[in-house]
Amino acid sequence: MDKSQYKGVYVFVEQREGKIQNVSMELLGKARDLADALNDKVYALLLGHNMVEKGQDLIAGGADVVLYMDDELLAEYTTEPYAQAICQIIDERKPDIIMFGATTIGRDLGPRISARVETGLTADCTKLEISEDGHLLMTRPAFGGNLMATIVCKEHRPQMSTVRPGVMRALPADTARMGVVECVKPEIDRSKVKVKLVKTVKEKKNMVDISEAKILISGGRGVGSCGSFESLCELAKTMKAEVSASRAMVDAGLVPHERQVGQTGKTVRPDLYLALGISGAIQHLAGMEESDFIVAINKDKYAPIFQVADLGIVGDVKKIIPLLNERLKEVVKPE
Repeated sequence: MDKSQYKGVYVFVEQREGKIQNVSMELLGKARDLADALNDKVYALLLGHNMVEKGQDLIAGGADVVLYMDDELLAEYTTEPYAQAICQIIDERKPDIIMFGATTIGRDLGPRISARVETGLTADCTKLEISEDGHLLMTRPAFGGNLMATIVCKEHRPQMSTVRPGVMRALPADTARMGVVECVKPEIDRSKVKVKLVKTVKEKKNMVDISEAKILISGGRGVGSCGSFESLCELAKTMKAEVSASRAMVDAGLVPHERQVGQTGKTVRPDLYLALGISGAIQHLAGMEESDFIVAINKDKYAPIFQVADLGIVGDVKKIIPLLNERLKEVVKPE
């Protein structure tokens, strides 16, 4: 394979009901870093219907070129039309790198495309960088999260990876950035499209997605019983925070899986993360160590969570949570 003909860092832009998902803006920010290291361009792959105006938002987020593919079949995500459209781009443009969000859509689409174009795919990456010889170094947890493996795809192109929401940082929107929005006609073989979206049913949720929360209070095994977890929820109410948890609390049935932080849950990057009764296994740290400020409370002064915490308190979390809540009620003004 002549790898010299493969150029550009491409980002699959995930949209739902015409709204660009945050993970795509985060990937554009990382793509900008990678492209600068390669002295190359960032391409955004936008698939949808009647949403060409979104291209300017992607340019403001770091893209040099937006490749927009418009078709009624692309308005809502289904595997076959999207896979055909992106494979068309790969055949015509020969990208060096393609990144997807590790969402339900990205985890379905990425492997399908990598199989069709016969290249590798590294899933759930936590770090991406360019080696001295120009290869993409893709780092992800391995062996149950007990070590980090860096994977290189030397023999095949494009180099493909998925990245969880919240792992990378989006760039501040720069409306003065100049770029090109190019319309590409998708050539979709409709005879191969066997699945049709009949209806979208949304689950009603009253809570904010933890990956977008500014303040997270996360409980672990040390919080223990249901009663203790209720006191944690009271603290979250006082602090106007969202509640999350380690895997232990999810396995105990106290918290739904969508509130889990960690390797098998979600990656979060809040302004403030309170780790209450969490020991700090590497699987959990992988999901929250990039938080801006971390406060940890644990009765074991040797708990690994203290190695990443900005402020650590050694003590019984069941006693500290009610006291902290009462003190905060005195200083936090009600809305």
